[in-house]
Amino acid sequence: MSSIIEDQLMDGDPDAGLDPFAQFAEWFAEAQKSEPNDPNAMALSTVDPDGLPNVRMVLLKGWDADGFVFYTNLESAKGDELAAAPKAAFVMHWKSLRRQVRVRGNVTPVSPQEADEYFASRPRGSRIGAWASSQSRPLESRFALEKSVAEWTAKFNVGEIDRPPHWSGFRIEPVEIEFWRDKPFRLHDRVKFSRKASGQPWSATRLYP
Repeated sequence: MSSIIEDQLMDGDPDAGLDPFAQFAEWFAEAQKSEPNDPNAMALSTVDPDGLPNVRMVLLKGWDADGFVFYTNLESAKGDELAAAPKAAFVMHWKSLRRQVRVRGNVTPVSPQEADEYFASRPRGSRIGAWASSQSRPLESRFALEKSVAEWTAKFNVGEIDRPPHWSGFRIEPVEIEFWRDKPFRLHDRVKFSRKASGQPWSATRLYP
């Protein structure tokens, strides 16, 4: 399947006024068909109070023209780091397609309604896990985690499981989106979309590999 970038940008005008979200939609749809596991996996990077980067794999759970959304325990390492420095970057690598998408931008919390709706869609075990796990903090043993899960399972029994107050989501509002496509001899295609702030128009530039 040809792509917007392949047809109009990679081989044409680097500032063609294209929408990077439309290109992302096309590549993501192809990845959902070709990737054997977690096509929505992304390596998310934040920084700690000393400026030391932290990176971990998370799952992209939603996206639109406003940005890319993921969910987490707000008291986790990434939650603490994003509260202190609300900027992040991530990369999605689709090995089956030999493509990458890199994103950088500012981070804002999702609305309580968004978080509630997504939390309610999770499997029951995952919702219990959100209450049972003190994410990123020291764990004395696996048994302690299993005990916590059992206690919260008994507490909720068969009733509704509300979203914990310490669990929500973040939206990365991109100021840069780069599309990378493998080419022979490491002469890859790279196109970077950039803008000064959310809501402003995009400009596009081809980059040397």
